[in-house]
Amino acid sequence: MKVDWNVLKWSPPRILVSGFALIILLGALLLSMPFASANGERLPFLDALFTATSATCVTGLVVVDTGTYFSVAGQVILMCLFQLGGLGFMTMATLVALVLRKKISLRERLLLQEAMNQSSMEGIVRLIRRVIVYSLTIEFVGFILFSSRFAFDMPIGKALFFGAFHAVSLFNNAGFDIFGEYRSLTLYVQDPIVNITAMMLIITGGLGFVVMSDLMEFRKNQRLSLHSKVVLSMTGTLILVGTIVIFIFEFSNSKTLGSLDWSGKIWSSFFQSVTPRTAGANTLDYTALRQATVFFTIILMFIGASPGSTGGGIKTTTFTTLIGAVVAMIRGRDDIVLFRYRLGKDRIFKALTITLISLGLVIIVTMILSMTEDQAFIKLLFEATSAFGTVGLSVGVTPELSNVGKIVIALTMFAGRLGPLTLAYALGPRTEKELYRHPEGKITIG
Repeated sequence: MKVDWNVLKWSPPRILVSGFALIILLGALLLSMPFASANGERLPFLDALFTATSATCVTGLVVVDTGTYFSVAGQVILMCLFQLGGLGFMTMATLVALVLRKKISLRERLLLQEAMNQSSMEGIVRLIRRVIVYSLTIEFVGFILFSSRFAFDMPIGKALFFGAFHAVSLFNNAGFDIFGEYRSLTLYVQDPIVNITAMMLIITGGLGFVVMSDLMEFRKNQRLSLHSKVVLSMTGTLILVGTIVIFIFEFSNSKTLGSLDWSGKIWSSFFQSVTPRTAGANTLDYTALRQATVFFTIILMFIGASPGSTGGGIKTTTFTTLIGAVVAMIRGRDDIVLFRYRLGKDRIFKALTITLISLGLVIIVTMILSMTEDQAFIKLLFEATSAFGTVGLSVGVTPELSNVGKIVIALTMFAGRLGPLTLAYALGPRTEKELYRHPEGKITIG
């Protein structure tokens, strides 16, 4: 296949892939510098590349402890990377253009459409403006709440930095923390302020900017789009079901919920149901969870957040479409109907394609890790799914990965952040639309 090196002729998916790759490479170079580490030593480039990929792809998997290994400068670099990765470099570039009052070209609008996973360019620049305002506002609120709480436990300057870092990290579903020793938010397992603030940031970041825009305009329009209804209903359902299942599975586990009082059990179950939706923060030790809980968390991580959000996974709308297809088939209906709207066949095909490609990717990565790493299968499956869903939760495997394992997980995070279809469109050859259709055939299914 002939490679087209003319960037101006590249498709939007190819430009997005290249843009993210360049940001990761630049981040890796900065993180490998002596000033980025607390001890003044260079971080090995492969570890720096892994960390930069994890930050830019808003995952949170780490091979060195963020809180103790990196200097303040290194932590600021990470914060910039997951802000860029969460909102998207095209969104940030648009912000600069709007500040400089530059006109957004048609090609740039096409890139924004691809980056935000929208079906049309209509109102895309207006949406980007709202994305920037909503994101910065929500992060600022999180920063104030976190800083106010952390100020009781540490000096005010440190509390302000911790508040800013974790507000940006959690809203962008990055999962990085700087508490040290891979503790995440376990110190605040029963703290209502930290739990509520963290979950607010995770959920709003994972809903998607289109849904947030819809909610903000609801008072004026008095209606929600079908997309927003599906996202909100499925998100609520998954959080509720997840809370109940985790509460039941871990209730008597003395290493997790068993050691907490009733309020702690409820807060922890709720938080552990929210965070697999690609956030990566945790208030319980995931190495102590029962295998049933670990496997259930894998399912939640695979589903992930919603389209156009800072999260990964196959997305809530994809999962809803698959459930709708199963229900329609069982009931003998030809159409999938959600909230009195019929879904087009192209939506169903896209959902099936995304799910199968994603499932195939997780399976292949898990098999490769099974050959390169000396770990239990369930742990490797958990790590592979966490990387694909850009979640960042870990059962202790990531810091012990071999060099091959680090490369495989880094590539998985990259694929998970951009989405399997975007990568396929970017790397695959251009195809012309077929001018004919083959005769219909029939095969036996099931």
